[in-house]
Amino acid sequence: MSEDKGATRLNKFISETGICSRREADRLIEQGRVTVNGEVAGMGVKVTDADHVTVNGKPLRAKPKAVYLVYNKPVGITCTTDRAIPENIVDAVNYKARIFPIGRLDKPSCGLILLTNDGDIVNKILRAGNAHEKEYIVSMDKPITDDFVARMSAGVPILDTVTKPCKVRKVGPKTINIILTQGLNRQIRRMAEYLGFSVTSLRRVRIMNIELGGLKSGQWREVTSQELALINNMISGSSKTEEASLLEQPRAARQGPRIKDKPATASRSKPAAPRERDRRSAPPGVARPGSRSSARPGSRPGARPGGKKPGR
Repeated sequence: MSEDKGATRLNKFISETGICSRREADRLIEQGRVTVNGEVAGMGVKVTDADHVTVNGKPLRAKPKAVYLVYNKPVGITCTTDRAIPENIVDAVNYKARIFPIGRLDKPSCGLILLTNDGDIVNKILRAGNAHEKEYIVSMDKPITDDFVARMSAGVPILDTVTKPCKVRKVGPKTINIILTQGLNRQIRRMAEYLGFSVTSLRRVRIMNIELGGLKSGQWREVTSQELALINNMISGSSKTEEASLLEQPRAARQGPRIKDKPATASRSKPAAPRERDRRSAPPGVARPGSRSSARPGSRPGARPGGKKPGR
């Protein structure tokens, strides 16, 4: 077992061979079915290529060649690796090796999605803080107005936040081109709904430098070496998931109060100093006076009835 700076967490090391996901690797480790250099491995162990790893008594295969695919997802395909779900993306692509999608397109949407077996590139592309562009052609249920374009571009309050400014232009009577650097759950559909419009079709045509081009619905191709070189250059300074999670939490806090459809009430005003002290002194696991957790059980401030949780 290694403590080198270049070492990899065991669950990631196992998943990169293509035999299972990181979550499944965690289960194998918990069940004592993984050994490193002849010893039963524990959670959190780090290893390198020099370590001898076995799973169920069999030596772990070498890490496979990295795979990067561009797929034109049809409407009706679900972006999941769970093959028990009908019309899942893994069966639809039917690639010879284990791959998984980078992000997702919801079932009613179509267009470009990338698939890979490289977990690191997934983390770097998906992390919203890395601001990688995704471009869509979206049609609405009624004519596009200048006010709609302006408000979509400036940011719309959804999912207890305000979307980042984005690029929106009208390309047809009921159609827009929109470029996002975010990936909130059903973001474009929710933005349009907030402004009184409904999306009738949504097609993604670009992710970063990768374009859909003439790829037909249901077809896939490999990312070219030139495309991959440019992607690697674009993500060279990007944060990985664990690093970015630590960085994004303070940033979220600095964005100010959550946006609500209704004005805040007096009860949401800043509490007096004594109550602040009460909150800080409350023991772990105990609802603190004036805290959100002291509201009715199971409630979430500002939650809408029937609202959906953010994706990813």
